[in-house]
Amino acid sequence: MSECIFITGIGTGVGKTISAACITEALQADYWKPVQTGLLEGTDTDTVGSLLSNNVSVCHPEAWLLQAPASPHLAARLENKNIDIDRIVALSKQYQPRNRALVMEGAGGLLVPINETLSTLDLILALEAKVLVVAQNYLGSINHAMLTARVLQHTGVPVIGWVFNGDYHTNEDDIVRWSGFPKVGRIPLADPVDKAFVQQQAQLLSASLHTLMA
Repeated sequence: MSECIFITGIGTGVGKTISAACITEALQADYWKPVQTGLLEGTDTDTVGSLLSNNVSVCHPEAWLLQAPASPHLAARLENKNIDIDRIVALSKQYQPRNRALVMEGAGGLLVPINETLSTLDLILALEAKVLVVAQNYLGSINHAMLTARVLQHTGVPVIGWVFNGDYHTNEDDIVRWSGFPKVGRIPLADPVDKAFVQQQAQLLSASLHTLMA
């Protein structure tokens, strides 16, 4: 299983990083977030690395570390930098482990600008990655989820399925039915989120992930 899995969300703050940790643990994959913004809050790479229990996964260093808690294009603009998608693609090939997956985490949703001309969706297409979509239930989440699904369907990006975060709501069943994308699983809210929690959720996600990726 040597492939690139890109984790995107229906918006910001829907649980991509915890989902990425659980999926990385479940697959014993490598993890990479190429662009990190908002450094005052720490990095998602550090968070994921602190939550993994297996001795196989490698968390690769970010290609861009940007101070502002903003979209990548704006954070880079503020530092007079340009995020080069070609460099991200080249590094992804370098980091791709043999016979294991590379889990990549994006910033926000599909149409978040990466630089002045290209979005996260353009990056996914350039990577030829399969996508896992992270969703959470809140007022407006159905609209955000279905807009995300329609964009992926329109562009032909291969989708593994949905990962839902938080307490169960019937909305997730509707989203699965209307989108046609399968449900990989749901990760409940937890406090604290620690290695034991991530390992438990990874075990629950593992069978579904391996089946859908076969």
